[in-house]
Amino acid sequence: MQITQFFVKGIAHSSYILAGKQNCAVIDPRRDTAIYLEEAKSKGLKITHILETHLHADFISGHIDLADITGAKIYAPEAANCEFEHIGLAEGDTFEIDDMSIKILETPGHTPEHICYVVSDTSRGSDPVAVFCGDTLFVGDVGRPDLFPNRAEELASKLYDSLHEKLLSLPGSCEVYPAHGEGSLCGRALGAKRSSTIGYERKYNYALQIPDRKKFVENLTTDMPPAPDHFGRCTEINRKGPTKLKELPPVKEIPPKEFFKLSKRDETAILDLRCYEGFGGEHIPASWCIDFRGNFATYAGWLLPPDKQILLVSESEKQAMESVVWLHRVGLDNISGFMDGGIFAWVTAGFRTSHVPQLSIPELHERIISKNPLVIIDVRALSEYEVFHIENSIHIPVQDLRKRYEELDPEAEKVVICSTGHRSSMGCSILKQHGLSRVNNASGGMTGYNAAGFGPECPICALSWAGKVGRGGKP
Repeated sequence: MQITQFFVKGIAHSSYILAGKQNCAVIDPRRDTAIYLEEAKSKGLKITHILETHLHADFISGHIDLADITGAKIYAPEAANCEFEHIGLAEGDTFEIDDMSIKILETPGHTPEHICYVVSDTSRGSDPVAVFCGDTLFVGDVGRPDLFPNRAEELASKLYDSLHEKLLSLPGSCEVYPAHGEGSLCGRALGAKRSSTIGYERKYNYALQIPDRKKFVENLTTDMPPAPDHFGRCTEINRKGPTKLKELPPVKEIPPKEFFKLSKRDETAILDLRCYEGFGGEHIPASWCIDFRGNFATYAGWLLPPDKQILLVSESEKQAMESVVWLHRVGLDNISGFMDGGIFAWVTAGFRTSHVPQLSIPELHERIISKNPLVIIDVRALSEYEVFHIENSIHIPVQDLRKRYEELDPEAEKVVICSTGHRSSMGCSILKQHGLSRVNNASGGMTGYNAAGFGPECPICALSWAGKVGRGGKP
């Protein structure tokens, strides 16, 4: 038996190949599936099974594409009522792959239909050796039960049973392979380690140290981070079966004049994925700014209207095509193309641009202590804001600016701040879309503010992983 893990940093997603001597299963695959085909080929394996633990909310699964390419059968929770061809699984079902026996545990809680795959290596013994537990049990955390708002307490109680009556009954030596790691919004405090054991989690996982059901439910339904908009969309897309990537129209280069005409249509959205400093220098009016260096995938899925045709402005063709992969991963398939020649081609064609002044942290501090201060809008998460914030700043998380911009004085000069400048630049683009013109971005954010000595070091910003999670993973 061999287990190979594949980790996508931007969405903190883990998928796996579970292999015997000749055949293998792919568990919770990502949408771009070439990596599994290459791995199987390199080891002389045939992909015969595609195993889904649940209907994923934060990404589009690759089950349909992988089945189409390999002919492998898709196995999924029977309770999910999936609309594509599959084998439905329920409590106690078993099947074999070479010398491995896989048993199904129904583990509702994170989602109503969730299942886990318990694996025994029968060439060595009958004891469970590994469990692929999806989003039920993480390293250091458990799956959030609040993605169905009207069922949060019900699902939290079911999660308690799934953990204590089922997963914790497995041997302490049984290896734990979750579908997510640190950086995922499918939990609250996932650990950086990407696998564990039942025994270690039983001893050290904070949620498993809450023996009282009522307190467990209260803990798992209180102060959870907001769920991005695309979570609900991805769940339904995965249930119905996503469009095969090969059936999507090709992403093409669009000359500036054609780009200009398309940008004027109500059904289009312009996504500028260049560095936020470049966006500030000049950008196409009404563009969304989502810096590709930051938490690109999550915020693209969260902020962009899914019914719009997306026009890309990038620093290069390579960057544009890389962004397409990430957009597809979060269910944004309506991508018309990218501008040939980038913003340079736009301005040399004589078209108008807009600007966002970038205030360095010393400049911002000078304005704060001056007689002509700015309105400071802090767009970080509440947990970050509560650690430390600039006095008299207004807290509006960046995603909420889409509606709460109306609370702001349109005539006042404003500066938007986050931890580094990425989310604040998103916020600036949202405000400008709604006609608020006197908008500045705090370049360097609270990280720079604290580094300059104007505030205490932010423990969240200072974490060793902060800003290093990769495409779609930076705070």
